[in-house]
Amino acid sequence: MTLNNKKIHILCGLIILFCIIMALIDGVFKADYFIKSALKLVLFMGFPFLYSLSDKSLSVKSLFIWDKNTLKKIPFLCVGLYILILGAYLLLKDVFDFSNITSSLTSNIGVNGKNFIFVSLYISFINSLLEEFFFRGFAFLNLIKVKGRRFAYIFSALVFSIYHVAMMIGWFSSFVFALVLTGLFIGGLIFNYLNEKSGSIYPSWLVHMSANFAINTIGFMLFEII
Repeated sequence: MTLNNKKIHILCGLIILFCIIMALIDGVFKADYFIKSALKLVLFMGFPFLYSLSDKSLSVKSLFIWDKNTLKKIPFLCVGLYILILGAYLLLKDVFDFSNITSSLTSNIGVNGKNFIFVSLYISFINSLLEEFFFRGFAFLNLIKVKGRRFAYIFSALVFSIYHVAMMIGWFSSFVFALVLTGLFIGGLIFNYLNEKSGSIYPSWLVHMSANFAINTIGFMLFEII
């Protein structure tokens, strides 16, 4: 086995392993949201940082390089995505039943109207950073160097979409669930494209954050906070 192939197997194996662990925490153990968030911090950022110390070819610092030229158009994309997601919900809320989302969040991980504002802040700023660092930084931007664009694009977007399956069980009908997963996969491809041009995770993090702002706005509506 060549050094590159060994590195690819290790990277993909770790990424899949950490996703499986988080799926078990979400779908089987149904851990409290704050406990789950702490474990996710360790798995999605702590271990990748530690692994990068043993493999100097895996750059972590470069993922946080601020490129002004690449980021010029990102604010327009962020605003457009926020409007698109919120607008889609407002158009479809009377067509599809979204009521299971709040009941599942409350019964499975203890998220309710009283603590949702704190959860929403975490989701928008911290959780989006963890996922972008893990799926686009640790996975995509490293795999593209050793395996190539096609594999890096598809693998990163695929594990990103499948990773969300466990946490969304019981939220939607089968049809809506399939649409959401497809949207997540396409979103993952777009996030990869944004980061490939800059070599950092800032573009996708900002866009991911705006998507979470829209989703959290919907959450405030569903919990009848606004």
